[in-house]
Amino acid sequence: MPSFDFDLSGLSSLISGGIGGVLFLGDAPAPPDLASQLAAAEQGAPPGGVPLVMADEEGGGIQRLAGVVSSFPWPRTIAATMTTAQTEALGDSVGTQMRQAGVNVNLAPVLDVDGGDGPNAADADGWRSFSADPDTAAGYGVAFLQGLRQAGVIPVVKHFPGLGGAADTDEAPAATQPLSELLTTGLPPFRAAIAAGAPAVMISNASVPGLTTLPASLSSAVIEGLLREQLGFTGLVITDSLSAGAISQAGYSIPQAAVAAITAGADQILFGSTPTVQITEQIIQAIVAANAAGTLSTTELNQAVAQVIRAKGVNLCAP
Repeated sequence: MPSFDFDLSGLSSLISGGIGGVLFLGDAPAPPDLASQLAAAEQGAPPGGVPLVMADEEGGGIQRLAGVVSSFPWPRTIAATMTTAQTEALGDSVGTQMRQAGVNVNLAPVLDVDGGDGPNAADADGWRSFSADPDTAAGYGVAFLQGLRQAGVIPVVKHFPGLGGAADTDEAPAATQPLSELLTTGLPPFRAAIAAGAPAVMISNASVPGLTTLPASLSSAVIEGLLREQLGFTGLVITDSLSAGAISQAGYSIPQAAVAAITAGADQILFGSTPTVQITEQIIQAIVAANAAGTLSTTELNQAVAQVIRAKGVNLCAP
């Protein structure tokens, strides 16, 4: 899933080639005609191949669609000043504006449990978190995701299995709390979101002491073991950005990490590097080569593709 900063040159060719998603990053205001630009770029999409169009609309300082989505507070401020019913209505409003701009996936809400002063290099979440209390983080996170769903936008809860208190993995390797602590602090909001029908989960790039030394996004113990088997999640699994320092410093190029993530059970990989078109082609080549070598099975690929298509609302059984 490549990233763009509203320069959509090259997007049409990627869509016609069958990419599963597009992510908007950066701080530049979105063009007022973003929806029509996206519609034009999607004209050449193969059947069922119109991409999921994504942005981070968390609130506060993490909003990527300025100019087409109204500003709203940091999640911590939301939890301190609004009821959960008001938060659900806010999610509906944010989602409605996103849909009108042609964006149908919100990489939010953040379900991490964090009371720090971030976001910064030492504290990736901070004010991005609704609360340092797991029950509060769960209640407000579920309310926001329900509002987004009412508006027809797919919410992506993050950063599984709970990034609260961890350093910024975009910069360097980081670790979550030990698994024994996550069970009672970091995981409850994700359990609540899954029970409420969350359709998609983003996996963090932090390692999980007591479970894996790998970045979680590359770990089958996290994705297949903890998320799928123990928590019973059956929806779409997306990685955090494979352009992160935690990935490269673990010894993986972006194409290598893409193969590792899909092998570990991820359905869709996200990256933010440029040049976008060339990196996308390299990822495709790496996946094809891994499949040919037998290190990434056709079954695993088909399962991932089916999850992405299902998230788009495409009926896989239709003639």
